[in-house]
Amino acid sequence: MSLAIHPDDVPEEILRDFVGSRYQVVMVRLNDDQLPLNRNIYKDPVKTAGILCKDPLFHKFLLECGHIFDPSEETAVDWLRETLQILSRSELKDNKDAATKLFAIHEDYITWKHQNA
Repeated sequence: MSLAIHPDDVPEEILRDFVGSRYQVVMVRLNDDQLPLNRNIYKDPVKTAGILCKDPLFHKFLLECGHIFDPSEETAVDWLRETLQILSRSELKDNKDAATKLFAIHEDYITWKHQNA
């Protein structure tokens, strides 16, 4: 694979960098909103729920959306259980409706994160 970029499409600061400057390029598939498509989240809903509940930025997302008032892991876990109508995150293995809701919440979070980065 080769990549050719027209000079009009290159940010000026890159054109002004020293000759021999090194860059890293990453290629990811984009969704309809031009955000990176994350294919791995749909594999393990239990793991996804655990990662989200430990993520302080997810706590901030829930706080800003008015879902919780105390940004903590414990509050995020309680909110997620109540929202998904489950008693334990392990139920997500077999409860397809709850897993689908979880992935929708995760997509909302990812969109929020990209808009607030």
